[in-house]
Amino acid sequence: MSSNFSPDPIAAYAETLGLAFDDLTLLRTALTHRSYLNEHPDREGEDNERMEYLGDAVLDFILADYLYRALPEAKEGVLTALRAEMVRRETLSRFARELRLGEALLMGRGEEDTGGRDRAATQCAAFEALVGAIFLDQGMDAALDFVLPFVEAALPQAHEEVEGKDPKSRLQELAQGTLGVTPRYRTIRSEGPDHARTFTVEVSIGDTVCGQGQGPNKQIAAQHAAIEALAQMELAPIEDASEN
Repeated sequence: MSSNFSPDPIAAYAETLGLAFDDLTLLRTALTHRSYLNEHPDREGEDNERMEYLGDAVLDFILADYLYRALPEAKEGVLTALRAEMVRRETLSRFARELRLGEALLMGRGEEDTGGRDRAATQCAAFEALVGAIFLDQGMDAALDFVLPFVEAALPQAHEEVEGKDPKSRLQELAQGTLGVTPRYRTIRSEGPDHARTFTVEVSIGDTVCGQGQGPNKQIAAQHAAIEALAQMELAPIEDASEN
């Protein structure tokens, strides 16, 4: 599905998706990398970056709604971690590769020659833009129908990834995914003789101290602090950390 596979590649790609777009210019926008317009300034239209923004929001809603309904026993922290796992660049670029989306992009020659079609960030952005285009053209139900098969197929692996991560990694993904900030760890105390010291580490998100842990070294103490923070965030999510 390169740019010369059909006299009307946009319509042909819509057909491969099994979608009948009412407005094919929306799909064209979703498939337009900014490098294409840079090299073809005479072409009308815009690149897919604004549509990517919209698609990202639509995906977040679809995933939140699906996970909430599919996992009625899951705590908020688990749901958030699963959603963060499923909107990771690597996950969305995998969806894009299943659709051969990179091959369908309108892309400048310079970007293509440097491997742009295979770049994970580009494919992730294109998938989000495609979801945005479907939403604009056909509404939320169509976007939901398009996204859910990917979500349902990816959920078992997302479960494994979330359950297999150490507490510090899970806390970092949760904090970054929901608040846009990275947890900070600080050793606040070291006690005992040199051969049997106990370290106390606290973890903060923004200006809020959300966990404290102890251990025979700083690494273990930090993991314990992260465990406490995860529990606290499930009980009382930190809402204002990103504003500090």
